[in-house]
Amino acid sequence: MEMNDMVLISVDDHISEPPDLFRNHLSGAALESAPRLIQDENGKDLWVYQGQKFPSVGLNAVVGRPFEEYGMEPTSLDQLRAGCYDVHERIKDMDVNGIAASLNFGSVFDFAGGRLHRVPDRDLAKVHVSAYNDWHIDEWCGAYPGRFIPCAILPTWDMDATIAELKRVSAKGCHTVSISENPTCQGLPSIHNAYWDPFYKAINDLDMTICLHIGGGNPAPHASMETPIEAWISTMPMSIAYAASDWLQLEALHQYPDMRIALSEGSIGWVPYFTERADFSNWRHKAWTNSRFQEMKPSEMFRRHFLNCFIDDAFGLQNIQFIGEDNIAYECDYPHSDTLWPEVPEHLWPSIRHLTEAQIDKITHRNAMRWFRFDPFQHQSRAELTVGALRQRAKAAGVDTSARSSAGERPVAEGDTRPVTSGDIMKMFIRHEDTDRTGRMQQQEA
Repeated sequence: MEMNDMVLISVDDHISEPPDLFRNHLSGAALESAPRLIQDENGKDLWVYQGQKFPSVGLNAVVGRPFEEYGMEPTSLDQLRAGCYDVHERIKDMDVNGIAASLNFGSVFDFAGGRLHRVPDRDLAKVHVSAYNDWHIDEWCGAYPGRFIPCAILPTWDMDATIAELKRVSAKGCHTVSISENPTCQGLPSIHNAYWDPFYKAINDLDMTICLHIGGGNPAPHASMETPIEAWISTMPMSIAYAASDWLQLEALHQYPDMRIALSEGSIGWVPYFTERADFSNWRHKAWTNSRFQEMKPSEMFRRHFLNCFIDDAFGLQNIQFIGEDNIAYECDYPHSDTLWPEVPEHLWPSIRHLTEAQIDKITHRNAMRWFRFDPFQHQSRAELTVGALRQRAKAAGVDTSARSSAGERPVAEGDTRPVTSGDIMKMFIRHEDTDRTGRMQQQEA
């Protein structure tokens, strides 16, 4: 196998939704009351919904910018690469990057629908979350069958509505949902509470996959407002370990042996020590903790239920025997700052080429197909979806990948050479992000 022979499925990318996303899926009062995209006096795009403003429409969607312009900008659609919000342009950007298929998380309601938990009329929110799912499944994913893995969000504040929505989107061909890795951050009972039992049963009955995306609940910790931002960025993927440890102790995993959980944007290099530590802790403490792990080891349960997703992790790929070649999938993270677009194959190939062809196929696409119940080859042949074939298609379409500068707010003043800190970025959140999320992030400093 050569680099151009790979078939790449990315199990974590993002959308900055267009202003007309509800137009074809609602009418009358429901459409009038849906989230609206407006522009403030400073030219920043804001989603306005039930008296709240969500100003992070394009936050960190910096794909295609020069590195020196990275940061928490941009804040308006006109500062973004069109592939962030236009599905036809997204396909072109996927082609030029050699990406055969992609799972996309939304932005307007956040990765797991957390913003909907903070609105005053949650009955109305149930209408709008269903409309959002219709747009995502029918309009975004449906525009190019076989190129997108649909992923729904849920009204988890109402379990009856959640079960109904699970059944509804499953019937539409969506087999994946994104929820908060820590629902207590949304004012809900913990994942260990009986409140969630109907959800686990429905997920199992419908053969669906749960995505837990970093930042969907637990905030990534940072030491202080004076800490250089690189320290915070370095540890963000590993923040998923808190969720992994909590979900690994879930009683439902023992009840439903086929339950599937993807740790989105969490990377893989930390997994060997995590599972080793979980086994050690169980061995030393199960005699007094009433642990559910008396015969099966935690590491065995982890391999049975969890998919680990990485962007760039050469160390992890050198140690897949300690992670599980069936438990690893690739992700691109387009259009966020970690994305290696448009050079994903060039970065991935040197770190994966030492594996067998069967292992490469698993990590690049076969595991994604199995874990997300998705088959792109029903729509196009493997030969049409290789890196080489897609890039030839992009070349014929004349896709421009040159860096595009876009003036915007910087985290520190021009000429200031000190390291950008967590505090600098928090100030930008205060100016651009919804106040509830900012408050939760500031609690880390308390």
